[in-house]
Amino acid sequence: MYFQDFMQFFFPQAHEEIDWSQGNEFLDKELQQVVRDALLGRRLADKLVKVYRIGGEESWILAHIEVQSQEESDFAERMFVYNYRIFDLYKRSVASLAVLGDERVNWRPNQFGYELFGF
Repeated sequence: MYFQDFMQFFFPQAHEEIDWSQGNEFLDKELQQVVRDALLGRRLADKLVKVYRIGGEESWILAHIEVQSQEESDFAERMFVYNYRIFDLYKRSVASLAVLGDERVNWRPNQFGYELFGF
């Protein structure tokens, strides 16, 4: 109900790329499947939403709302795991968006990756 306002306030660039006249659909069953299948410990995500971008492309948004009271070293990895699980199960590109509620201005995780044998 307030998803459009949420996106406009927290993610204005993404909001501008969504065709709001096409509506949106909350994919609760799909998100439950990802959470159930992940079996990787603590996984908190609130909403998986199907939207249409301006131009007609169907896109999915993983809106992950988490109140961080302290820096967490594996936060970016957890976001990556959810994103990958959705892609793996449904073959959909997903924008993973997080709202951090902590007070640490210098802690803003924005990517996850690893290196092995120079790759």
